[in-house]
Amino acid sequence: MADTYTGQPDLGKVKAVIHRRLIQRLNLDRVTQLNRDAVRAEVAQIVESLTTAESTPMTLQERERLAQEILDEVFGLGPLEPLLKDNTISDILVNTHKDVYVERRGLLERTNVQFRDEAHLLAIIDRIVSAVGRRIDESSPMVDARLADGSRVNAIIPPLAIDGPCLSIRRFGRVPLNVEALLRNQTLTSGMLALLRGCVFARMNTLISGGTGAGKTTLLNILSSFISNRERIISIEDAAELQLHQDHVVRLETRPPNVEGKGAVHQRQLVINSLRMRPDRIIVGEVRGEEALDMLQAMNTGHDGSLTTIHANSARDALGRLETMVAMANLNLPEIATRRQIAAAIDVVVQISRMSDGTRKVTSISEITGTEGDIISMQEIFAFRKIGLAENGAVLGEFTATGIRPRLSERLAASGVNLPPSMFESSRLH
Repeated sequence: MADTYTGQPDLGKVKAVIHRRLIQRLNLDRVTQLNRDAVRAEVAQIVESLTTAESTPMTLQERERLAQEILDEVFGLGPLEPLLKDNTISDILVNTHKDVYVERRGLLERTNVQFRDEAHLLAIIDRIVSAVGRRIDESSPMVDARLADGSRVNAIIPPLAIDGPCLSIRRFGRVPLNVEALLRNQTLTSGMLALLRGCVFARMNTLISGGTGAGKTTLLNILSSFISNRERIISIEDAAELQLHQDHVVRLETRPPNVEGKGAVHQRQLVINSLRMRPDRIIVGEVRGEEALDMLQAMNTGHDGSLTTIHANSARDALGRLETMVAMANLNLPEIATRRQIAAAIDVVVQISRMSDGTRKVTSISEITGTEGDIISMQEIFAFRKIGLAENGAVLGEFTATGIRPRLSERLAASGVNLPPSMFESSRLH
């Protein structure tokens, strides 16, 4: 075992020394005026000369690896760069400076990636958050941010994080998932997809519900791709991560408070402001607070076809959470009034879940049909029924139609979306 680690501490020291000398030799004023490729070439040349000058014996492979690591330190996110270049990784989870995990195909695994110390990790976190105009320090020890590719980032540092700074990166693939990928991965069936496509086309308000990492944002991205290019879309998010490809898109993002604790702009303010911007569709990345009331009112007053996501374990739970969020607006609305507003605003609830084997499934598509007394009426159209587990741990189950012909089929037909009645008959879906 001892042979495995021979020379590693020396290489670490060499890397720190070369990095320090590189900063001393670089003309930072000139670097800012050059393009990235030219700077990279110059830095690579300096690193090569510094590496050659070091007395520590290194193979050509070790020298090249050292040069690449230093380039990553200067231009990228240091030790995280190799993980960010790996398209099989969906999550990068830094628990401490020496404890880094990744998620591949829905399963967690530990890596051998480490930072030099806490200060090194803090410097990388600061580089990420400052790039999007945010800050993290002892007075503001939590932050949501994003990478250039749209990947979602959350960081939390001491004193809130007891064992040291923590960083979580929810990756966005270089090639975003599309409709074909959903069908290929058996996330849903072609019939379920046809219904959802029709609902978006017919301007039905859709709520996507699911747990953390279930794939809500991915599904929201795909459903939003069905929106016509002729419509004006306004998206509202805490950290911009939606990838909308229509011609007419206005993207809004919340703002945290400044050093004095002032200047914060919350989602509710952006939702209210978006109503003055003549939107055809409003897309809220995730509804999580008092903005739920304004979003429901927008859906009820001419902004049909809006989309949003919510954290919940079932479609019924999603409606309960919406009710709680509306109560956070402190308008003292009666429960019955809140439920009637939810029933009038939301047309379809899509539940997506991450299975124990890491796969994602649309486990339920339900329509809201109104209220009965003080209860919101809902009927399930399609569902995924879990049967058991295979020997290799894969989830076994089947997509089924419940046999209920949805009321929304009339609205679909009126919008020119004609789905065959047979697709709603009780049967196993393919």
